[in-house]
Amino acid sequence: MLNPDFMLIYVKDAPESRAFYADLLGREPVEESPNFALFVLESGLKLGMWNREKVEPVTTMQAGGAELVFGVDDSEAVDAIYRDWSARNIPIAMAPVLMDFGRTFVALDPDGHRLRVFAPSNEANQ
Repeated sequence: MLNPDFMLIYVKDAPESRAFYADLLGREPVEESPNFALFVLESGLKLGMWNREKVEPVTTMQAGGAELVFGVDDSEAVDAIYRDWSARNIPIAMAPVLMDFGRTFVALDPDGHRLRVFAPSNEANQ
């Protein structure tokens, strides 16, 4: 059975994205070149950034067509990360709110890729 373990996002400036994600994730990439950077997360997920001008075959996909989702334990963690990212001037697309699945907010990386933080809650199931 196939088990996806690698997410690749297309970026305008791989070094800029590398710096953004190194700071956001608190880790350095395990591989990098002028047009690419690869992070391996604690979950085992590999997150790669590839300069969209160098992707083959050429892509027409724009940012915002998918989300990188960070699940956390509770609503307090959602709010703490929101405050931290806001203090770092990371653009916020949606402030924390309770939705059907739990408390969540959405931020944007330098290319406009959506970064969702959420915590499932009992409140969401009522």
